[in-house]
Amino acid sequence: MPATVGALATSRDGGVSVGPYDDGKGGGGLNLGLHVNDAPDAVAANRALLQGWLPGRPAWIAQVHGADVVDAGTVGADQPVRTGDASIATMPGVVCAILTADCLPVLFADLDGKVVGAAHAGWRGLAGGVLGATVRAMRAAGAGEITAWMGPAIGPDAFEVGDDVVAAFAAALPGDATRACFTAYPGRPGKYLADMFTLARLMLAHDGLERVHGGGLCTASAPERFYSYRRDGVTGRQASVIWFR
Repeated sequence: MPATVGALATSRDGGVSVGPYDDGKGGGGLNLGLHVNDAPDAVAANRALLQGWLPGRPAWIAQVHGADVVDAGTVGADQPVRTGDASIATMPGVVCAILTADCLPVLFADLDGKVVGAAHAGWRGLAGGVLGATVRAMRAAGAGEITAWMGPAIGPDAFEVGDDVVAAFAAALPGDATRACFTAYPGRPGKYLADMFTLARLMLAHDGLERVHGGGLCTASAPERFYSYRRDGVTGRQASVIWFR
C-alpha cells in the first residue's frame, strides 16, 4: 500500500466477547458484528478498541451480498446505516470498513494514496461484480493506478459449493481459467471446492488490476485465529479497514 494509506485486518483475538464469539482459546473475542446476537455492550466495547487504532470512526455499512458501492464519507454516526457491499473514501481520516466471517474482504488504494476502498465479496457479490464496481467508483473519484489486497476468507480446501455457484461464475467470466477454480468434490455429485482467491484475481484482472496481493489465509481452517460462519454457524465477525492520511 502507498505510504499515505493505513490498513488493517482484525482477527478474533483481543476483545471482550464470550461464548461462540470468544477468541477460540477461552479468552475474550474481538467480535465486531452487531447482527450476530452477541451482547451489544460487548460489541460496542470491541468497536471502541478498534477505533482506538484508527484515525476516526469506521464507516460501517449493512452488507447484503450485492454490488452497490457507498461513499464512506456519507456514513455518519447518527445516521441510519447505509446498505451496500463496498465503500470508497476520498477524504483523509475517513475509514472504509468491511465485516466478514468467510466472505472475501478486498482493500483497494490508488498508488497516489488519494482514493481508497473496501469490498465485501461473498460468492454472490463476487460473481455479481462488486470488485469491478468498486474499481469503477474509485476511478470515477479520480484514482489512477490501483492496487488491491485480499484478506482472510474461506479457502479452496473448505469452500464447498453447488452447480448454481459454478454456473454463476461461468456466466460472469466465461473461460477455462474460471472453470479451473472449481474442483469436483470426491463422492459428492454436483458439489465442488471453489477457489475464491483465484476467482477474485481473475475478476480484478478483467477490470485491469494486476497489482493484487494477499489471499491464502483460510478462515475455516484456523479456529483459534478467525471467525468462520461455515465452520461454526453462530460466530462473530472480523473487520478489514482502510483509510488515507
